[in-house]
Amino acid sequence: MLTVYSDTYYMQQALAEAKKAFEIGEVPVGAVVVCDNRIIARAHNQTEQLTDVTAHAEMLALTAAANHLGSKYLMECALFVTLEPCVMCAGALSWAQFGRVVYGATDDKRGFMLHGGKDLLHPKTRLEMGILEEECAALLKEFFKSKR
Repeated sequence: MLTVYSDTYYMQQALAEAKKAFEIGEVPVGAVVVCDNRIIARAHNQTEQLTDVTAHAEMLALTAAANHLGSKYLMECALFVTLEPCVMCAGALSWAQFGRVVYGATDDKRGFMLHGGKDLLHPKTRLEMGILEEECAALLKEFFKSKR
């Protein structure tokens, strides 16, 4: 029997990844890639751990999903990420031609919506935002408060 989970469920899974990042001192952003109602990739920020500025949750999840499917194009996939992607990640998501991008909290400083908006994504990508926004934002605020 096929079980279809909700956007809230998938964002909760991304939030669980963000909590893993929090625990290791990374900016708490998590992502999951869903294809055919199944999570095929999970990731969280690892920029400090890998000493790599490109090791954002979205980039790591995209790479894992592409490897899983054996394709650089992810038109049938949805990315759920706890924070609005940056311009770098939005560009990668565009090249991968994601079918859908869903994010939780907005990024008022570095989010792609400030720097070109939906035009930075592939024209066929559906964009949705605000899923578990308060929970996603609260984790980020807690992290940055602990750093001050």
